[in-house]
Amino acid sequence: MTSCRKGLVLDFGGVLTTPLLPSVLAFETREGLAEGTLLGGLYLAPEGIRLTEELERGALTQTEWNEAAGKLLGIRPDDLMRRVFAGLRPEPAVIAAAAAARRAGVKVGILSNSVGLFPWNLYDGYEVEERYDAVVLSEVHGTRKPEPEFFRLVLGELGLSAEDCVFVDDTEQHLAPAAALGFATVHAVEPARTVAELETLLGIPLTDTDTGRVIS
Repeated sequence: MTSCRKGLVLDFGGVLTTPLLPSVLAFETREGLAEGTLLGGLYLAPEGIRLTEELERGALTQTEWNEAAGKLLGIRPDDLMRRVFAGLRPEPAVIAAAAAARRAGVKVGILSNSVGLFPWNLYDGYEVEERYDAVVLSEVHGTRKPEPEFFRLVLGELGLSAEDCVFVDDTEQHLAPAAALGFATVHAVEPARTVAELETLLGIPLTDTDTGRVIS
């Protein structure tokens, strides 16, 4: 394969971690909530959308979001963000593929709509500063996906153009704005498929052809 792109930009939750939805559904079960209560209250209802967007922009702290979201949902607010996403785990296939791409000379960055770094830090244990060439978090910059300026920030950190890069996200609505800037895009639905698409777009092998495992 001949490499045709020099950069890889990855969403964090749902790409470098296991999917978000099962964690949310498990939280609802633990809390005795009807299925869809959290998604409907925080991501579809106007007040919930406002709270989440302000959190992602850094206009609300995680503690403030916990209090407001807990009140909105009628549940206890303490440590709410951690409780919601307690079921998330690292996604080893994609993490290993990103490392393989980096070893092959591809610059790899994270572009994440963050959920506050305190008191619970979603990124703890992933060694993001050591494993990636750029880590761009929405709360730090006051802008978020799908806003074009947010994508431009990670390009600046990597020193690359959008045409040089592949962007991966599990939220389909974030792909069109990236593509409009010139990124090649991958909708992360299933890890093995994501890795296969990255091999094609980056033009480098990320998996062993005999074993099918990501190259270590």
